[in-house]
Amino acid sequence: MARYLIRRVVMLVGIVFVISVGAFYLIHLLPGDPAVVILGTGDSPQNRAILFKELGLNKPIWDQYFIWMRNILHGNLGTSFISQTSVAGTIRAALPIDLELIVLSQILAFATAIPAAMRSARKPDGPLDRVLGATSFTLLSIPPFIIIVLLVLFIAIKLQIPHTGPSSYVSFSSDWIGNLESLALPAFTLAIASFVVYYRVLRSDLIATLQEEFITLARSKGLSSRRIMWRHAFRPSSVALLGTAGVNIGGLLASGFVVQYLLAIPGLGYTLISAIAQSDYLLVQGIVLVVSVGVIVINFLFDFIINLVDPRISRE
Repeated sequence: MARYLIRRVVMLVGIVFVISVGAFYLIHLLPGDPAVVILGTGDSPQNRAILFKELGLNKPIWDQYFIWMRNILHGNLGTSFISQTSVAGTIRAALPIDLELIVLSQILAFATAIPAAMRSARKPDGPLDRVLGATSFTLLSIPPFIIIVLLVLFIAIKLQIPHTGPSSYVSFSSDWIGNLESLALPAFTLAIASFVVYYRVLRSDLIATLQEEFITLARSKGLSSRRIMWRHAFRPSSVALLGTAGVNIGGLLASGFVVQYLLAIPGLGYTLISAIAQSDYLLVQGIVLVVSVGVIVINFLFDFIINLVDPRISRE
């Protein structure tokens, strides 16, 4: 187990290094000129040269990268060209919203997908299994931005439920009930996509596990179906579910960004899209770096949990 974790940590460090290089070069791939963004189009070449020297853009590209990495290791992601505020401070203010959205959506997704998959796996091709299968297939074909628009039209506009429409986000510190109300629709939207994936993966694995010999032995001992499902079938069937969850949470960030922007929720997604529109290069770079590293770390943590559930993976 220790050797396996060491290999994974080394791999994690290597991937983070590659991501940092990609995030750094992103600045140089974006269209436009930082000097034009800061000084405007009518400034003199002398002032542009002075600005490039202050920003370190006149140095070789690798020197710029190592200076940037040194600043990052000290918690400094730079200062926004547009707002003149700390990039790290902007990300710290927006990141809790994304984390809360992910946690709420995953609680809803797991709380509904696991019982639904268990009921379907007990009687494959039964009436309930067919209904859930058709429902999941239908939900899978609807993009999250369509779902959130329909929910807003029905709940926020037609029913006029407070804190559910665009630009109605309430911070947790000011009103925690209003905060949950304002995040209910986006969390439910993201939970729908996760439910479909988790339900289909867990259902398939449970059906296969319930045909194993040790399940037949448990049934011969007179154990109830509920006990067999939770104590004997769920754990070996949850490995693929956990692996899928690690990958799915990374994909949720992309869907969550669109949902945030549509509802004007000031999370990382809304901040990123706004920064791209304003050509705020350093803020875009910082968000891309933080999100990319976060996805890698999340997958590493789920990989570790999978090994706790099934230690045979690390031995292999």
